[in-house]
Amino acid sequence: MLMPRQKTPELTVPLVGGGQFDLATDGSERGTVICFYRGLHCPLCANYLTELEKKTPEFNERGVSTIAISSDGEDRAAEMAKNIGATKLRFGYDLSLAKAKEWGLYISTSRGKTSIGIVEPDLFSEPGLFMVTPEQTLYYGSVQTMPFVRPHFSELVGALDFAIEKNYPARGEYAGAV
Repeated sequence: MLMPRQKTPELTVPLVGGGQFDLATDGSERGTVICFYRGLHCPLCANYLTELEKKTPEFNERGVSTIAISSDGEDRAAEMAKNIGATKLRFGYDLSLAKAKEWGLYISTSRGKTSIGIVEPDLFSEPGLFMVTPEQTLYYGSVQTMPFVRPHFSELVGALDFAIEKNYPARGEYAGAV
């Protein structure tokens, strides 16, 4: 399990359009919002990523970069980016399922074609949303077993404003006996 204020796993993936994302060298002033999504087959992911695309400038204004990552290959990731009209949100692809598990993501098996007629991969990760500090420690994390009921990006932007103003630390860091 990932722990707040502790170093996160390494994360390096290729980017749609070229280049590479490396969490260790992302270089944002206040950190990185990482949105792990299920893949092109998921219509809920498309809606969710559309919202992140809209909110990316607000995160950037606060010194936070954004990226959406899935285990899809380059073609499917590029198609998702195109489908949502991404111009600001970076898309990473080829996330290994072993790496997804390191991040605490749940893995699902294919149920065939989805409601939008796209076949699910044999195995894929379920959603997760993380904010990681520039020192690569976990500040915020949310992991799901289903594609439904995800954190709202507008609330995360508001929480970020509060955290910046109050110098609010990451919470949930206690790992001792209870």
